[in-house]
Amino acid sequence: QVQLVESGGRLVQAGDSLRLSCVASGSSFGWYGWFRQAPGKNRQFVGGTNWMGASTVYADPVKGRFSISRDNAKSTMYLDMNSLKLEDTAVYFCAYRRDNVVTTTDRAYDYWGQGTQVTVSA
Repeated sequence: QVQLVESGGRLVQAGDSLRLSCVASGSSFGWYGWFRQAPGKNRQFVGGTNWMGASTVYADPVKGRFSISRDNAKSTMYLDMNSLKLEDTAVYFCAYRRDNVVTTTDRAYDYWGQGTQVTVSA
């Protein structure tokens, strides 16, 4: 059974940096993604990486500001967010699918965490 647990979300000011963590148990080889959902909006792909963290992709709104990494010894994926903007406010989710395929569609993921709230204030 795969379980994903996110943490690290909090209230920050615009321009600040924040690191989110996603601890995965029961998972291994595959593709890991970060998504976010703002109030009244659909869930949006943020970025993703493979098991080794050797391949990463990012959505255009976060390119150059967000970075994804993995620490397999800790079974943890990180989302480092820099230069945060008001529009980054959302609940952030990590997700996992068992095959190592770059996937930006939320329906293609098999497992999800409960989410962590990130709020960016002016």
